[in-house]
Amino acid sequence: MNNTNFDLQEADSADFEELADSAGLDDSKTKTLTKAELAEMLFESVGLNKREAKEIVDQFFNQIRDALANGEHVKLSGFGNFQVRDKAARPGRNPKTGEVIPIEARRVVTFHASQKLKNAVGET
Repeated sequence: MNNTNFDLQEADSADFEELADSAGLDDSKTKTLTKAELAEMLFESVGLNKREAKEIVDQFFNQIRDALANGEHVKLSGFGNFQVRDKAARPGRNPKTGEVIPIEARRVVTFHASQKLKNAVGET
């Protein structure tokens, strides 16, 4: 984004569309936005140097990871919520042989998009 401050709390669908455009996202071919590209966007829009921008992006994701590892919910207003859920053990099936195999209990991370994000994605 060209020197545009992006606040998820105040963002509308046009802001999300501008962010997607600046990231090079295109309906005709799906592109993956990387942490390096996020850092580059911070560098360009906020004026941080590249090292600081990379550290901020890394620290942001580290904080989310650590909070989830500690069983905390992560709520990003205007974007969505992450949480860890426990899934019980259950029987599964090998699709080739039909053999019943046990699937162990595990913890999984879930994400629920905010209505604002759902609306923005639905309009693109």
